[in-house]
Amino acid sequence: MKRYSLGIDYGTNSCRSLLIDLDNGAEVGSTVFNYPSGEMGILLDPKDPHVARQNPQDYLHGLEAVVLGALQQAQANVPGFDAAQVIGIGIDTTGSTPIPVNKEGTPLGLLPEFKGNLNAMVWLWKDHTGYAEAAEITQLAHEMRPNIIAKCGGIYSSEWWWSKILRLRRVDAQVFEAAFSFVEHCDWIPAVLTGNTDPLTLKRGVCSAGHKAMFSSEWGGLPDKEFLARLDPALADLRDRLYSEAHTADVKAGDLCAEWSQRLGLKEGIAVSVGAFDAHMGAVGAGIKEGTLVKILGTSTCDLMIAPTSKPLADIPGVCGIVNGSVLPGYYGIEAGQSAVGDIFLWFVNHLVPDSYGATVGEKFVNMEKAMLGKKPGSTGLLALDWNNGNRTILVDVRLTGLLLGQTLHTEAHEIYRAYIEATAFGALTIINRVEEYGVKIEEVINTGGLSIKNATLMQCYADIIGKPMKVSQSEQTCALGAAIFAAAAAGAGDIGALQTQVTATREKVYYPIPENQAVYAELYALYRTLHDAFGTTEWSGKINHVMKQLLDIRARQS
Repeated sequence: MKRYSLGIDYGTNSCRSLLIDLDNGAEVGSTVFNYPSGEMGILLDPKDPHVARQNPQDYLHGLEAVVLGALQQAQANVPGFDAAQVIGIGIDTTGSTPIPVNKEGTPLGLLPEFKGNLNAMVWLWKDHTGYAEAAEITQLAHEMRPNIIAKCGGIYSSEWWWSKILRLRRVDAQVFEAAFSFVEHCDWIPAVLTGNTDPLTLKRGVCSAGHKAMFSSEWGGLPDKEFLARLDPALADLRDRLYSEAHTADVKAGDLCAEWSQRLGLKEGIAVSVGAFDAHMGAVGAGIKEGTLVKILGTSTCDLMIAPTSKPLADIPGVCGIVNGSVLPGYYGIEAGQSAVGDIFLWFVNHLVPDSYGATVGEKFVNMEKAMLGKKPGSTGLLALDWNNGNRTILVDVRLTGLLLGQTLHTEAHEIYRAYIEATAFGALTIINRVEEYGVKIEEVINTGGLSIKNATLMQCYADIIGKPMKVSQSEQTCALGAAIFAAAAAGAGDIGALQTQVTATREKVYYPIPENQAVYAELYALYRTLHDAFGTTEWSGKINHVMKQLLDIRARQS
């Protein structure tokens, strides 16, 4: 009998499904649901730009819509398809995206008494209101638990679990006290599907626990009560209502319950796998292996690498965490990334690109890319820092802002666009240099996400700057594909490696570095690193008066 697996990918603005044929990886159904609440699914506060929350009801409506949509497509397009042939469901989400819940595991944001209260809603990954709390956690961890903070890259982020919960404790005691516990979005959806939302017994994923909540079996699970009490005694009390075990994503969270079987039109009792973050499952869907960096190119980026647990691995300063089993069982998952890439390009087009490039956003991007054709690296005389939304790796500082150097009265929009592309590539190279410095060898980069498919100029710039072959995943939905792979593994359809071989692939087109471009970009990268260290670190000392003059020299030579 044919077997199919279903992956559900919860993104920042929408969720989507992917139904795959496990024999050949054919994608037979996929539907997108845009979250209806707030602004593109995000609940904002005009008084505080750091606020980013979500409505948990959007997740439930979306779940039903995307599963039914995928099944309808398969029934229309695949002769003999039967929903009973679906053997498992896997879930990936953004993170850290914690949900305050009551004893039954119901999100407080769904309760009438908290209607309209942003603090009772889901705290989306990009909520940065806890930046001060993150700095406090970082400082205390270096004093009390340096071994723990070292596994987080040395700096705790405002995007992560404890900083968000501590922030809630300080700004809204009523909501904090009403919360019996907190559950990551990627853990809550599998709990809903299996009919067990009890915060004390639902299965938690090691991906979210390890990368965002400082969980590890090395030190007994979550940070100890003594440490948490120094932050706030309420956090020490909360620890008893959280969890002591965390699981890899190939483990079964449970069986699909009767209620959701009926709502989704799927067979009751099929496997629901433990949830994980979108980028980590996307890495698996892209075919990650040792020596490969998977780069999820979107509004922001997330870089994933793995290293075998059988070999020693040093702590890597500035990465987003090193966690046993967070990507593949038997490997350390190494996470890094950039806080804005596509978001920078969209901001630029929406606010600064003139209508002479086109009437729509899409036309402007296409025409700017056309205008860049044939232009040599360095010919614009421009250099940018890619920190318009702070820096995730390796500086881990959300307060940092962008910079554009070298513009004149003759500078055109497509030249600035190219400078931003180059800046994001320089940021990507900085990440690679850091992990390689600590013994993790990167031989190739597999890219996934819309930018890698639609923007050949960007991909060639990345190849020239990074100096490694840049491949592109065959699937446009690698996060959902990874979730489907884990669902199949949890259902007993095979191990992860064998499933990857069956259903993942890269495209025929590979972007290789062009040596003459590499030479110029090496000069530009040296200038980028000067600005990176001068503006991004407190210990830097030196001069930057040479940067503009060298940019001018390079521009004159390349024009």
